[in-house]
Amino acid sequence: MTARLPCAAARNPPCSPCPTRPPAQPTLALHSSLRQPRQKPLPVARRAARGSAVYARIVLALFFSGFATFSLLYCVQPLLPIFAHEFGIGAASASLALSLSTGFLAVSIVLAGMLSERYGRRELMFASLATAACCNLAAGVAPDWHLLLIARTLEGIALGGVPAVAMAYLAEEIDPAGLGFAMGLYVGGNAFGGMAGRVAMSVLAEHLGWRAGMLIIGALDLALAVAFVMMLPASRHFVRNSSMRLADHFALWRDHLRHARLPLCFAIAALNMGVFVTSYNYAGFRLMSPPFSLSATVAGLIFSAYLFGMLSSSWAGALADCYGRAPLVAAGIGISCLGLLLTCTSSLALVIGGIVLLTIGFFTTHSAASSWVGRMARQGKGHAASLYLLAYYLGGSILGSVGGWFWEHAGWNAVAGFMLLQVMGAAWAARCLWRQGRN
Repeated sequence: MTARLPCAAARNPPCSPCPTRPPAQPTLALHSSLRQPRQKPLPVARRAARGSAVYARIVLALFFSGFATFSLLYCVQPLLPIFAHEFGIGAASASLALSLSTGFLAVSIVLAGMLSERYGRRELMFASLATAACCNLAAGVAPDWHLLLIARTLEGIALGGVPAVAMAYLAEEIDPAGLGFAMGLYVGGNAFGGMAGRVAMSVLAEHLGWRAGMLIIGALDLALAVAFVMMLPASRHFVRNSSMRLADHFALWRDHLRHARLPLCFAIAALNMGVFVTSYNYAGFRLMSPPFSLSATVAGLIFSAYLFGMLSSSWAGALADCYGRAPLVAAGIGISCLGLLLTCTSSLALVIGGIVLLTIGFFTTHSAASSWVGRMARQGKGHAASLYLLAYYLGGSILGSVGGWFWEHAGWNAVAGFMLLQVMGAAWAARCLWRQGRN
């Protein structure tokens, strides 16, 4: 006669009858299962904390990516007066060498955010950097103005895979306590790359010609793209999502645009970048004209002000982690306004000081606002970053080209008035953002 194994589930009908076994075997199995320790869940990968080796690798790799991106993008800015003279075009037309790149970069950023959800952050950033460097090489050998513009347009499209994806990567992989500092260093790499591309191009163009300068910068940044992909750790918190439909992407963008505060960040990005690009686009024209009449190389040294931007972005990122983003955004806008007023004087020293203050104000605002987006977006951080940068680069592209009309028709004071309107708009958006956060 066989005995049934005691089963608690049998008291809760309906339940299939428990199998019959000799009593000794289930008793031993029951006691042995009680003696076995419960299996621990697999540890969850921690985000990179400030001071760790992984944190250092991430920050350095993304510093390289920022340097390469902005040296490629802005290396043509000191060449705008040279383009105007060599190709027989006006200042506004010459600015297309930069505006087309930044405009198509803005659109490409949105598409890159979609692709990064499917193919991964690291791979897309490397492909974008390498392709853009090759386009810069092609622009250096373009035989006419229109082919040069085509190469620059393709370069802007390729570079779209870096900025939004880099911001999303940092938000996913860096511990929130160190995110502001990491974002500040990344923006510092942008500043250093923008400065090096501009200053180096000014020197190279005078001594070797602008075509040789384009080739040298393209080759250097291609090497940096290889160093970047070898150094950056693979994503540990990114979840590849190949099932997202186009409607899903639009739903995330719609949610971000309906957010109470994110659109104000986007407006600040567009206006802040508009002021910055307009000032640097036409500062060279002004400094090479009477009463200053500087040479192209000396005028190009004004881009060394980016050193102050690099330092201020890191400083602002660290302060934002301690005191919040709102005070830093407000401070950056105020510094930009003061610098803008100084550029309207007839003193070369005050004009240079004003451009330095504009640079510090721009990078302070951008560093704080860009890290704010990653913290406010609860989901779809890559999509939120892409919208921020869409506004950022569209603002620089459109407003930067419109500034050329003011320069051609009324000179620098009209350009400064145009920028002042943008600064006032950014201040209004920052005030609304602060009031909504307080409430």
